[in-house]
Amino acid sequence: AAVDIQPACLGLYCGRTVLSVNGSLETYGDCGVCPRGQRTDDNKICRECVGSPDRYDWLYLGFMAMLPLVLHWFFIEWYSGKKSSSAVLQHLTALLECSVAAVVTLLVSDPVGSLHIRSCRVKKLSDWYTMLYNPSPDYITTVHCTHEAVYPLYTIVFIYYAFCLVLMMLLRPLLVKKIACGLGRSDRFKSIYAALYFFPILTVLQAVGGGLLYYAFPYIILVLSLVTLAVYLSASEVEFFKDLLVRKKRLVVLFSHWLLHAYGIISISKLDKLEQDLPLLALVPAPALFYLMTAKYTEPSRILSEGGNGH
Repeated sequence: AAVDIQPACLGLYCGRTVLSVNGSLETYGDCGVCPRGQRTDDNKICRECVGSPDRYDWLYLGFMAMLPLVLHWFFIEWYSGKKSSSAVLQHLTALLECSVAAVVTLLVSDPVGSLHIRSCRVKKLSDWYTMLYNPSPDYITTVHCTHEAVYPLYTIVFIYYAFCLVLMMLLRPLLVKKIACGLGRSDRFKSIYAALYFFPILTVLQAVGGGLLYYAFPYIILVLSLVTLAVYLSASEVEFFKDLLVRKKRLVVLFSHWLLHAYGIISISKLDKLEQDLPLLALVPAPALFYLMTAKYTEPSRILSEGGNGH
């Protein structure tokens, strides 16, 4: 397309919007911020995001969607008490809230009414932090070019958290009030109060560290799932396979961790080469099996008794 000769557009993310198109001739505006849903091309022209998220982008969005659900389940379990029969229903309600919030978030995203979303491709870490790259041509005046270069991966998470919070406030108090038997009046709402704390924390985490999480989340999943699995098995005093079979809850927790392991492995490999990446999923049970096979040798009382006999 023919272009007008204009002063250079400074800044890494500043661009010129297309005002009109007449055949092969495009007319551009002044250098500045690109509208929402657009980002600059190699010629510093704001172009609309017309691509679709790739597999890694969807895995990242899945990770950000899982965070509030996992925290919901943790605090429900933490505050439900051993004698409460409401924990299962609260778990299912939390799953329903997050699932509905995810679907509604996709429906209200562009294109509206579709589960598909259009996006711009993430090229580098700085794409997440365009506010740090506003140029100052004369070292006095700053040209503000902050926009969502990774549209919509940054803001769609905030929208999802907002829907999660609204649905939780609409559904959970009524459910807890009716079925939370075995809990005191002050204890039955503690899992909801916890969510009122962790949702702002997750929002700040996404606002400040969204770009870092985008590149690091597969490794975060693997490390946290390994640590939490080891802590749970040791706290539950699971030493043999029969200990897992005694209570179904332990098996559910174990399989949940295995799913997280698999998710982390898939996120790292991206399954680009199935013949090489799929065998890696065979490593998912390895940490749990290693723990169960070695737990009896590292039991503290046994170590202390053998140490005493040695003296």
